[in-house]
Amino acid sequence: MKVRIKFSKYGALRFIGHLDVMRFFQKALRRAGIDVAYTTGFSPHQIMTFASPLGMGLCSLGEYMDIEVCSWQSSEDMKRRLQAVCPAGIDILSVRALPDPVPNRKVISAMASVAAASYAVVWKEDGRSFDGCQELTQGFLAQEEIGALKETKQGTTKVNIRPGIYELRVEDGALVFLVDASSSGNIKPSLVTEAFLDFAGLSVPKDGLQYIRLEIYTDQGSPDQPRLVPLEEMGVLF
Repeated sequence: MKVRIKFSKYGALRFIGHLDVMRFFQKALRRAGIDVAYTTGFSPHQIMTFASPLGMGLCSLGEYMDIEVCSWQSSEDMKRRLQAVCPAGIDILSVRALPDPVPNRKVISAMASVAAASYAVVWKEDGRSFDGCQELTQGFLAQEEIGALKETKQGTTKVNIRPGIYELRVEDGALVFLVDASSSGNIKPSLVTEAFLDFAGLSVPKDGLQYIRLEIYTDQGSPDQPRLVPLEEMGVLF
């Protein structure tokens, strides 16, 4: 059975990279006594994939990991056992079973199904917030083109990120937005934030903001009518 695990990452652990997170969960699954499946061959390893690597220094309330298990009891049992071996900074939020594969069709992994992600950006400095920028968000989104420098394999290039910004608002003092996170159009949250700060005429120290990933979504609609749903909703409790 394929299982999707949702977890949060925060505090000091936001400074560990994706490979370290992967190594941690490989050990945590063994310590928790989860009957995880392994690949075959000369060097077997746990069958495990992650939805989207989180940038260094970012917190998250919605990270996803898919594993395959050979035996199981219940979602709550697996969640409890995994949480018991997690340090402060990683919380197991949900454990759900993915649907059985349709004949002649592969189960889409968490990574391949990512379509969008939502973020919140807050000031680290006490007393500062984006509350005074609410009216500016409409003008920002009204632009037909929002240029940004994006790193590619060929080097740095200027791109129009406006088509990939689906929502942007100020909520509880934070700048909150929903952007394209697919493999073909992935937009880093820093690009959106920097473009908005430039539009608003705000100057912020390089380390003056904290980025928080709120959720990762998949598209369950059609090209003409997208329907974004959290990756968590693709699974069911067992």
